[in-house]
Formats: sequence, C-alpha cells, structure tokens
Amino acid sequence: MALVILGHPHSETSLANKTIIEVLQKSEMAIEVRDLQQLYPHYQIDSKAEQEALLRHQTIVFQYPVYWYNMPAILKHWFDVVFEYQFAYGSQGDKLRGKNFIPSFTVGGPESEYHTKGEHHFRVYDFWKNLEQTAYYAQMNYVEPVYFHGTSPHAGLTEQEVKDKAKHHAGRLLHRLRELE
Repeated sequence: MALVILGHPHSETSLANKTIIEVLQKSEMAIEVRDLQQLYPHYQIDSKAEQEALLRHQTIVFQYPVYWYNMPAILKHWFDVVFEYQFAYGSQGDKLRGKNFIPSFTVGGPESEYHTKGEHHFRVYDFWKNLEQTAYYAQMNYVEPVYFHGTSPHAGLTEQEVKDKAKHHAGRLLHRLRELE
C-alpha cells in the first residue's frame, strides 16, 4: 500500500491534480490519500498522526502543483513539522530509512520554457534538488519524479487535454508504484 500526501491548497478546484488523485483512487492498488488542505485548513498539522501514516507505508508519494518553482506552502509546512529531529534525522532519526520517496507534481508552464534560454532559465529538474536531498537526509530511497507540463490555462492546452495528460501521468505513477511493490 502506498501513501499519497496531497499538497494542493485548492484540490477541489484543481484540474490536473484532482484528476491524478481520482485515477489513483479508482485503481486496483491500495492507496491512502492524505489531503493536507482538507485535514489541516488552518495549517495546524498533527505531526504524530502524519508520522504514524508515514510509518504504515513503504512508499510515499508527494503530489502537488508547482508554485513559484517550489511546493505549495502547506506541503513545505508539512515537511517542517513532520520530518522532525529524531524522527526523520538525527542520532535516532531513522524512522524513514529505506522507505521510497516519490515526488509527483504538475507544472503550469510548457516544457519549452524550462531551459537555459527559456522564460524560466532552468530545467524543472534543477528546482527539485532540495527534494532529493531531503530524501537522502532522511535515509529514504529517492525515486525519480513523475511530472508533466502544461497545466496552466496560459500553456495553451484545453481542459480535456490537461485531463488526458493527468490521466497519463497517473498511469505512469501507478506503473512506478507497481515496480516498487
């Protein structure tokens, strides 16, 4: 069974992330989804409850939209509260050792804008080194991210095209999860 930490501040109105979660939940895989915004609308994260959820699963997926080249504030706050000293790191902080860490995110802009001479000047991969280091620091197995571009209305895709890409994304994520079973 996999755990999905959904870090979307408006998942009920999301197109891409909502579609991804719906596909995952309809799959034959046993998947627990923790929607942080629904659980903690005032950002009062229960670190013990979240740590217990992490301990129940071998594979943890972090699902979110990219906000200003990073994760949304609620997910960052979740990491700050849950990945605490002597749980995720420190002399006795080995509780996550060996668990799988999978970033799964959506990028609003088109892929063509993410290169040295593009509008964003870097490849998407360059913005996610902090996630990789977080996984390593917590002694987790970092799994290459699953992501796709073009979820913003400004990216030129229709609503149906975004949904289709989100379904494809969910299929790739499910494939990755099966490989890790």
